[in-house]
Amino acid sequence: MPTGNDVRVRLSGINTVRRRRRDGSEVVYYYHRASGMPLAGEPGTPKFVDSYGAAERAMRERLKGTLSDLIRRFEDSPEFHAMAETTKREYGRKLKVVDRRWGSCPIGGLTDKEFRKDVLAWRDDIAKRARREADNLVSALARVLSYAVERVELEHNVLDKVKRVYRSDRSELIWLPEQVSAFLKVTSPELAAALMLAMHTGQRQADLLRLPWSAYNGKRITLRQSKSRRTVSIRCTRALRTMLEGMERVSPLILTTPTGRAWKKRYFSQCWQEASQQANILDLHFHDLRGTAITMLAEAGATVPEIASATGHSLQHVTRILEVYLARTRPLADGAIAKLDRHAKRLQKRS
Repeated sequence: MPTGNDVRVRLSGINTVRRRRRDGSEVVYYYHRASGMPLAGEPGTPKFVDSYGAAERAMRERLKGTLSDLIRRFEDSPEFHAMAETTKREYGRKLKVVDRRWGSCPIGGLTDKEFRKDVLAWRDDIAKRARREADNLVSALARVLSYAVERVELEHNVLDKVKRVYRSDRSELIWLPEQVSAFLKVTSPELAAALMLAMHTGQRQADLLRLPWSAYNGKRITLRQSKSRRTVSIRCTRALRTMLEGMERVSPLILTTPTGRAWKKRYFSQCWQEASQQANILDLHFHDLRGTAITMLAEAGATVPEIASATGHSLQHVTRILEVYLARTRPLADGAIAKLDRHAKRLQKRS
């Protein structure tokens, strides 16, 4: 039972072990997970908190000068805490895997060529079953090494510019009008609204699912992107305004489930996948709507700076997407051929 001396502190990394005594009673032991040290007292008491703090200090002292220490300092850095919550969680997951394999390496050995060779051999082994995960783990480790270089703890990053083993070529995978029509025929109004918002704003799924009505002023949608932390203001197309004005505001959020609740990421993905299968759309993802939006803006005559301003992408990113997408879209290909025909006719008239 809590007492007046209890301390309300949420501590993580604690293992709980229960043992049955001969008399049938149960005793509970607590251990500091990272160090394996036993913890004294009961959770919530000052004695327990002090014991946890001592274990943390002992662990840091033991890990000092190793990659494990570097990882923990990176996770305490302003750069890490400035990341979006989903990004931090994913980094945390990947760095736990890295720590288990390479945490005991001394910081002084992280610039050796042999370390690079060993890491790439580890990546290649993982890539046999999960190529994308293999790349992501090495990228997370490379980010920690860059953090050390910035703080002059390492002279250089031996994992800088490592080539990826996973390649995802989705250059032709944009939503064409007939696919949009097929999806809208079978889906719910709630998913139809999500598709329209994505196609007409070019924003990420996570940002759209938490987009409030207060972000829409009747002409523009203004939001702060969770990943880049950039604030963007997007002028609504006539079609998007018509849809928004015709929607019933059943929640502070624009996009909701059929029961008016906020979407959970997993549930949204499940519903989206089911609708796609019903429409026989098997090779397109929600994320492909971002490239579709950029392509649509370009086809409408928007310049690269205009598109970047509307979607929140960098100029380089928009250019890279357009180089991939636009060369393969039928409307632009047809337009290019028509221009060549007109140009040839003008040359004939001059000759």
